[in-house]
Amino acid sequence: MEPTYPLHAFVCTACFLVQLEAFEPPERIFGDYAYFSSYSKSWLEHCRSHAEKTSQRLGLDAQSLVVEVASNDGYLLQYFRDLAIPVLGIEPARNIAEVARSNGISTLVRYFGTELAHELVEQGRKADLIVANNVIAHVPELNDFVMGLSLLLKQHGVISIEFPHLQSLIERVQFDTIYHEHFSYFSFTTLERIFSLHGLRIFDVDVLATHGGSLRIWVCHREASHSESPSLARMRAQEGGAGLGGIEIYRGFERKVRTIKRQLLEFLIQAKGEGKHVVGYGAAAKGNTLLNYCGVRTDFLDYVVDLNPYKQGRWLPGTRIPIVAPDRLATTRPDYLLILPWNIKDEIMSQIAYIRDWGGKFAIPAPMLKVVP
Repeated sequence: MEPTYPLHAFVCTACFLVQLEAFEPPERIFGDYAYFSSYSKSWLEHCRSHAEKTSQRLGLDAQSLVVEVASNDGYLLQYFRDLAIPVLGIEPARNIAEVARSNGISTLVRYFGTELAHELVEQGRKADLIVANNVIAHVPELNDFVMGLSLLLKQHGVISIEFPHLQSLIERVQFDTIYHEHFSYFSFTTLERIFSLHGLRIFDVDVLATHGGSLRIWVCHREASHSESPSLARMRAQEGGAGLGGIEIYRGFERKVRTIKRQLLEFLIQAKGEGKHVVGYGAAAKGNTLLNYCGVRTDFLDYVVDLNPYKQGRWLPGTRIPIVAPDRLATTRPDYLLILPWNIKDEIMSQIAYIRDWGGKFAIPAPMLKVVP
């Protein structure tokens, strides 16, 4: 039998941190990981730009050290390395870390926290820049993780953290980004409180389009010389105006989720009733939340295609929809391609534009169902 787990997001009425109950330890979730960051060209371009601009902003050079927590396959550190800046990756998934190592990225196969931070400090390996992109949501022990960042950071060093913004998740009804790999969901205000507990402060924030709406925060030690950007006051006011500091905005979320479920099912029922052929694109975690919640299985989707060969030949959990290589599309010529990782829909529609040759259309499920010819 395939194991199943409840999926409920809980809100703290004191600090408004949104969290899931943990059913599996990180070792079970990330021990043999199937997500490789380098399979998205748009994400790689985002990271290349970030590395170049950050190295200039902070004056990083051959005497600096850049450490990335959850460095995956070296997707980001490769760009710092190409600028002749020393790098160190920390990645708990051995299969992915081996790919990074084969590409010349020094990588430790470890989980990050205070224990590893102490070890690196004893080795004289404090960081000028610590990057933690889309990882803080994956951490069950938040205080240990943030304290580890504080220990590893040089006196005037900087931490750069990207994470999906809770305000975007709620306003755009991105409920499919809630899944068991993500233990927590953050507003800017909540993260400010967490970092302050460990002697760190946020001094700048950028609004990003990645992952359906993200923030990049710039963090330093409380006593460091980095001056506070006016963007912080704007972000605090924005979240306050959106109601993230009150419970009502969270209560109304579930009603909107049910509307999206009905829209998707109505579309699929009509399409299949008309004899149309519908398949999915992207064996993404968010897609599994969407399909399982909506009860969509092979009665609606014949298969899902994915570029990642590590996923091909397997099945989506719960729904048991087979995962195949994209070349299957040209053979079966589907009428609709349901894009599950909607955050990179433009890249996918450009990559698979040839389905239009036989009249194929794209269906995007979030934030509201949309069919694109």
